[in-house]
Amino acid sequence: MAKSDRKSDLLPTRNDVPGNAKQVSIEVLQGCLSDSVDLYNATRQAHWNVKGQHFGQLHKLFEEFYTALAAATDDLAERIVQLGGTANGTTQTIAGGTRLPPYPTDMHAGMDHVRALSDRYAQVAKTLREGIDATDEAGDADTADLLTEQSRATDKMLWMLEAHLAEDTKP
Repeated sequence: MAKSDRKSDLLPTRNDVPGNAKQVSIEVLQGCLSDSVDLYNATRQAHWNVKGQHFGQLHKLFEEFYTALAAATDDLAERIVQLGGTANGTTQTIAGGTRLPPYPTDMHAGMDHVRALSDRYAQVAKTLREGIDATDEAGDADTADLLTEQSRATDKMLWMLEAHLAEDTKP
């Protein structure tokens, strides 16, 4: 996404968040939106293709996660628009803007999906927390609050994924 540096590029709104804070928040939100849509797609990929002894449990868990991510991406996109920006969610925009590595399409084993998704959920949680700091510092407490809510939800999903890997961890 081309970054806008001019306040005049914002669409008119009566939202009184200062112009610079709007610009910072829109940029942060668009990055989080791209990552979250990519994570949604990776989670659906895992849901569709998971195999193995934990199939039923993982298939259902992945569906719960991508359903939650669908709502989360909607909240991110709507906040961009509330601030006078344009939410960019086309496939081309997401592909060019995501900070996540490509999700393997040749993976089937349940625990392989859990490991691959765990890495991506952790990365999204980290960038959400970075966004909290950036938007709060810029003066947009509402966007920081939205990102905080999403950070907590992402951390919970990460915890649930990592719990499946408990036998893989060493104390």
